[in-house]
Amino acid sequence: MNDLTRGERLQIMLTPEELRALDDWRFKLRMPSRAAAVRELLKRGLASEGFDLAQAGQKSEDFGVTNGSAKEKRVPKPDSHEG
Repeated sequence: MNDLTRGERLQIMLTPEELRALDDWRFKLRMPSRAAAVRELLKRGLASEGFDLAQAGQKSEDFGVTNGSAKEKRVPKPDSHEG
């Protein structure tokens, strides 16, 4: 796993209209990826409940839902060569 990979994957299903709305919002704000847009929307939703907002214009890896980078928060995988 490289430094840009997040440790967890979340898969969601969207209607064509939801995907179009996400893409329209993403392109309007020049977001680097759909994943970054979803993380930003999640972060903004949490911000409405008292969490901090993300700064726009960053790379996809910078759009975490909580403070800090994905690399800092990654949980190391157990050593598969234990004997």
